[in-house]
Amino acid sequence: MKKLIIFALIGLLAQLIDGSLGMAYGVTSTSLLLAFGIAPAVASASVHLAEVVTTAASGVSHIKFGNVDKQTVYRLIIPGSIGAFLGATFLSNLPGDLAKPYISIFLLLLGVYVLIRFLFQFKPQEEGKGLNLTRKQSIPLGLIAGFADATGGGGWGPIATPVLLSRKGMSARKVVGTVDTSEFAIAVSATLGFFISLGWEEVNWLWVGALMIGGIIAAPIAAWLVRKIHPQLMGVLVGGFIILVNARTLLTTWIDDSSTYPFIYIGIALLWIGAIIFSITKIVNNKNSKPIDFNS
Repeated sequence: MKKLIIFALIGLLAQLIDGSLGMAYGVTSTSLLLAFGIAPAVASASVHLAEVVTTAASGVSHIKFGNVDKQTVYRLIIPGSIGAFLGATFLSNLPGDLAKPYISIFLLLLGVYVLIRFLFQFKPQEEGKGLNLTRKQSIPLGLIAGFADATGGGGWGPIATPVLLSRKGMSARKVVGTVDTSEFAIAVSATLGFFISLGWEEVNWLWVGALMIGGIIAAPIAAWLVRKIHPQLMGVLVGGFIILVNARTLLTTWIDDSSTYPFIYIGIALLWIGAIIFSITKIVNNKNSKPIDFNS
């Protein structure tokens, strides 16, 4: 019973992060399940099965709060689903960790760009109502992100969110809601692929149920937060999180001395906190500097 409660809390925490920042459900929940000694393939299959329900709840919540660009969702789900299914069925045994650090370097640089853009170059009038993602752009993005999600235990959000946010005029709120909503199709495809390669008997349904319950509780809360948080602050939060997640991947891959990890994490966290405070200060100052409308 204790383990089920812990798994429900894992699902709640993972979905709260994912639903608010557009990434990290797979990374958070898979990492915590592995810490309990669960086999990687079983952990990934369990997480993707739980995601079928949690992403559906998250998508409904984001649509309700107006955080979704439906056209971009339609353009991402087909290539994303194909990539996720192929990754789960045919390529899950390949050493995907070899490519992970190089992808992380690219994403970390995107994270830095996103952070700087929202911190210093953000202009509310630049934010478009839609994401304006073309079919030529959506196909490679969907295939790569879907493939990475199935083979790496999480990758849809960490890849799709920063790539979309790096485009000028993108609304941080719409990006997070769109990525989260489209993830439902990716979770379904990856789960089908895992069942074909692993079989149903490998899944512990109690664990999956606990993860689902936690995610369902967190989904509407996260969607409401995305609606309420200022877009500039949202961009800074997402950018900092992208840097932190990918820095972790690079550290664990290339630096053997784990004693240095805490100092690097603390340094990144302090810079991130400083950026958040600076962003909040700018938002408050901009509000205070607006002329008073005496007719309102």
